[in-house]
Amino acid sequence: MIITIPDTTATGIHMQLVKARHNIGVASSMVFTMIVIADLRHYEKALEACRDAGREHPSRIILVTNGQAKADRVDAEIRLGEEVPGEIISLRFHGELAEHRDSVVLPLLLPDSPVVAWWPAAAPDKPAQDPLGKLAIRRITDAMGSSRPLVAIERRARNYSPGDTDLTWTRLTSWRALLASSVDSYPAKITGAHVEGAPDNAGSMLLAAWLEDRLGLPVTRSEAGRGIGITNVTLSTTRGDITVAREDGKMATFSAPGLTARRVALRRRDINALITEELRRLDVDDIFASAMTTLVKGCERRDVAKAAS
Repeated sequence: MIITIPDTTATGIHMQLVKARHNIGVASSMVFTMIVIADLRHYEKALEACRDAGREHPSRIILVTNGQAKADRVDAEIRLGEEVPGEIISLRFHGELAEHRDSVVLPLLLPDSPVVAWWPAAAPDKPAQDPLGKLAIRRITDAMGSSRPLVAIERRARNYSPGDTDLTWTRLTSWRALLASSVDSYPAKITGAHVEGAPDNAGSMLLAAWLEDRLGLPVTRSEAGRGIGITNVTLSTTRGDITVAREDGKMATFSAPGLTARRVALRRRDINALITEELRRLDVDDIFASAMTTLVKGCERRDVAKAAS
């Protein structure tokens, strides 16, 4: 069921929700509210990702966009029923009301349940201080959705607050699992590490920071001549190099001292899978926080070196 409500208020939206649930017999059994702040270019992609995530995490999803009308008004669209897990409320703000979106969103939050905020593309430098971000206990950004991913992930790190996370970190789940397993399986002393990635890839910067934080030694990073995403990670040990090399974004070659190189699955995932995974935890991610702290330290060393040269 899709209900369109032009020029409305939070009260009007709530009344329509209650009426619609009564008419189609939908129970309100949602686990959290997710606020999605997207521009019109990313609206459809964000809506699709929300539908997929809702199948695993039934929730009230509030999609917030800014319209182009000059009049001060809010247009709403409600989706619920058999094909929609939970509820999806799309809000389009026009005129000066775009500066006061939190006042409309606040009454629509599910009572006594967590709130998550997600910016699929551009995000504020300080998500925890954003009016909509302040409503959430968990704030999800995506540096790779920015036009300058390396600058974006650095800003996220410098302005980190407990509850922040970035889908760049989620993209690294398979890499981190494989590298951690490698270190456990080949317990030789690690003497160095190097990460290689495509130009302007935020994941390579964050993975290097995580490795540095976990290993307690400097990690170098470079840009690859070809390939997409992260293309190579090398852990130097006293017995030789452990290497994971990937060029096509799907399969990687894993090699370690004394072993025959083998192929392992290391596929890049779409945004739907990433947001679904990220919503599985609503607590503070201490490992991510520590990696972001290490990333900031690396940036500060870089800045000092530039100033000295």
